[in-house]
Amino acid sequence: MKEQRTVFVTGGAGYVGCALVPRLLEEGYRVRILDLYLFGDHVLDHVKGHPNLEQIKGDIRDAKLLAKSVRGCDSVIHLACISNDPCFELNPELSKSINYECFRPLVSICKENGVRRFIYASTSSVYGLSEADSVTEDHPLVPVTDYNKYKGLCEPILFEFQSPEFTTVAIRPATVCGYSSRQRLDLTVNILTNHAVNDGKITVYGGGQMRPNIHIQDMVDLYVQLLVAEESLIAGKSFNAGYQNHTVRELAEIVAQVVRTRLPDRKSLEFEVVPSADIRSYRICSDKIREELGFVPKRTIEQAVHDLVDAFEQNRLPNSMSDPRYSNIKAMQQMEKLLPACAGAVQ
Repeated sequence: MKEQRTVFVTGGAGYVGCALVPRLLEEGYRVRILDLYLFGDHVLDHVKGHPNLEQIKGDIRDAKLLAKSVRGCDSVIHLACISNDPCFELNPELSKSINYECFRPLVSICKENGVRRFIYASTSSVYGLSEADSVTEDHPLVPVTDYNKYKGLCEPILFEFQSPEFTTVAIRPATVCGYSSRQRLDLTVNILTNHAVNDGKITVYGGGQMRPNIHIQDMVDLYVQLLVAEESLIAGKSFNAGYQNHTVRELAEIVAQVVRTRLPDRKSLEFEVVPSADIRSYRICSDKIREELGFVPKRTIEQAVHDLVDAFEQNRLPNSMSDPRYSNIKAMQQMEKLLPACAGAVQ
């Protein structure tokens, strides 16, 4: 049996974290989470009490708590952030402090306390607006929002700490889709599926913007792979991680096809196309991660839609059209008075 190692996951109670943590436990890792649990302490109830899981409620900007929490951990997967453009803009100073200003101290504390590998969840939206047919990792970063800008600015900071004893890697995921126990219904495929199933109508904002996507379980597979990847293959590198590039209109058509097939009462699903002020449009190329790490996503957008339909049918996502916990911006608006004093992971 392989030696058991300890993984420190910031934002482990977030959308991706809640899918990742159970998988890490299944793989035999000890897992330590630092998160504020702003979306509830229940999101990891399915693994609560696991002997290899330690959950710490706290703020990643608290240096003393961070140093204490990361001690004894071999690897860090840094997921915590104020996620997406509207949330960042709701409180720019707070968002900058969490997504950017605390990043250098975070990485430094991890290295000082014996962490040997640091995996950073950046974002493919760092490319901003691009008409290129194939956006590779060498494409200029032309962010159109502060969220994109600060996520990108953390990458060179991380690589400053790269050394033979401290392996650093940044992942630029496409938009994640699919089911999680801390569900987000404010991401393109998830939004469209929610409305198709529960409102019988899909509203397409703009429609021509290109959006790369990746299934949440493929992201989980990737993080698990990065924990064991040979240092020389990942050290000081950034990788795109996406699967399918589609326009928003094409995504809506994929969702509609699945929902019409699964739910007979939705065969007359309506479409409405309205103008959008969101100009972000980009296609990412994930050849580098396939060629250098052998990582190839296995799950399609259709599978993500099927997973969400299953969750709706099994009543795992009650009040999905009105409950603010499924939308980061709505949840943040409710929490805004709390956040300036204590914040660390809205994702």
